[in-house]
Amino acid sequence: MLDNWLRPIHSDLIDELELEKEQFGSKIKSHQHKLPSLRDVSVAIIGIGEAEADAVRRELYPMSFPFGKMKIADLGNVRKAENSFIIPLLQELLDSKICPIIIGHDGNFTQAQFKAHNAVQSSVSLVTVNESIPFHPTQGELKGNYLNPILNNKNRLFHFSAIGSQSHFVDEAVFMELESRDFDCIRLGKAKASLAELEPYIRDADLVSFDLNSLKSSEAPGVENASPSGFFSEDACQISRYAGMSDKLTSIGFFGFKKDLDPGRQTAMTLAQLAWYFIDGFCNRKNDFPASMDDLVEYIVDFKGHDYHLTFWKSNKTGRWWLQVPAKTKKKHERHRLIPCSHSDYLLACNEELPARLMNAMKRFS
Repeated sequence: MLDNWLRPIHSDLIDELELEKEQFGSKIKSHQHKLPSLRDVSVAIIGIGEAEADAVRRELYPMSFPFGKMKIADLGNVRKAENSFIIPLLQELLDSKICPIIIGHDGNFTQAQFKAHNAVQSSVSLVTVNESIPFHPTQGELKGNYLNPILNNKNRLFHFSAIGSQSHFVDEAVFMELESRDFDCIRLGKAKASLAELEPYIRDADLVSFDLNSLKSSEAPGVENASPSGFFSEDACQISRYAGMSDKLTSIGFFGFKKDLDPGRQTAMTLAQLAWYFIDGFCNRKNDFPASMDDLVEYIVDFKGHDYHLTFWKSNKTGRWWLQVPAKTKKKHERHRLIPCSHSDYLLACNEELPARLMNAMKRFS
C-alpha cells in the first residue's frame, strides 16, 4: 500500500557511492526496486523533494553504523509534495509504531506531520526549532504563518514550545499571545546558554519540527534568507540527539533545505549529521516514562507554610527528572501527567521556588 505514496531511490545514487559493508547505507533497508519489509523497523527516512533528500542521502549513507541490530528503512521520496497526500502516509507509519524522519524543503509540511499525529493521538505536544515562529494571532496563514492552523486548534494541541527564536524575527504580539496561553518560548540566547536545559522541553514533545534556518548561515547556508546568527551544528546535533532519546517522541521533520542554495554541500552534510544523531539518540532510548515507570525513584518536596507538596521522579536508568502533576488528570492527558524537568528544577523546588516552565505546565491541567 505504501507504493501509492512513495517513489524508489535511484539505484544509480547508491552505486555511485560505492559503499562498504559497514557503512550506513549498506546496513539499512532501502526502497530501490521494491519496498522493503517493514517488520521490526524502528525508524523510516522519507524525502519530500527528491533533489534535497538525495543530496542528504549522499552524505548520510557513507557514515558509520554503530547502531547494532536496530532496523532502519529509507522509504524513498513522496510522489506528491502536498500535505493532504503526505498525511495518510505518516499516519500509516505512526500506527505501525515506526518513527518517521522527514526531510523536507518547506516547513509548511509541519502541518502534515501534526495532522498525522492528531489522527492517532487525542492530544499532541509540538516543539519547533526555528529562528522565527511562523505564527501570528491576527495575520493569516498566507503570510507564511503555517503554524496558525495548528496553534489555533486548541482542542487538539496540548502544548507548544518554540526553541531558538530570535527576537528580531518575531513580532512582540506573537510572544505575548504564546505567553498568555502558557506555551514556552526559549529564545536563542537562553537556549545557547545551557543546551542541557532544553532537553526537558524536547522530552515533552510528541513531534519535533526542526527548521535549518535556526542554524548560523556558516553552518547551513542552503536555506532561504540564511542568517548570521543561530545555533552551531554541534548545538543542533545535540538537540537532535535529545529528540531521538525521548521515549515519547514519535516523529521528527527536518525542513528548510534548498539544494540550489547549497553548491558546496555544507547544508546537506549538516542535515545528514542531524539525522544521524537523532538515530543515535533513538538507538539509546532507555524506556523510561511514558514507556514505563519502572526504576523511577520518588522524591517529595514540602513547601513550608503551604498546604501542599510536590512529587518529583528520577530515573535510575538515565538520571532524568519529572514533576508529577499535583491535580487530577483527564484520561486523554495521562501521557502528559509527568512533566519533564531537570535536576536544577528539583533543587529550586527544594528552596521553595518553582521555575516558570513548571508553573506554566501545571496551569495546563487547571
